[in-house]
Amino acid sequence: MCLGIPGQIIGIADEARLMAMAEVSGVRRAVNVACVASGPLTDLVGRWVLIHVGFAMSVIDAEEAERTLQALRDLGQVQEAMDAMAESENALAAAR
Repeated sequence: MCLGIPGQIIGIADEARLMAMAEVSGVRRAVNVACVASGPLTDLVGRWVLIHVGFAMSVIDAEEAERTLQALRDLGQVQEAMDAMAESENALAAAR
């Protein structure tokens, strides 16, 4: 099963590489925004996106983001996904 998690774009990490910083349930990580960039990347700051394996796959509104997060909480999958994201970040940090 593929899982897209809502995250809010909070800044631009590397414009040349189409990388932005997103916050997902209090965890910040770099995500690729190539799939959702249709203008200046700064236009994405503050927007909600669905994130899957480090890529922002689509822009969603705040209500949809909250409904999705609540559904995931109800299913108990947010913590599992957050643990996987943290492991991914740790692996990336160790590789640097």
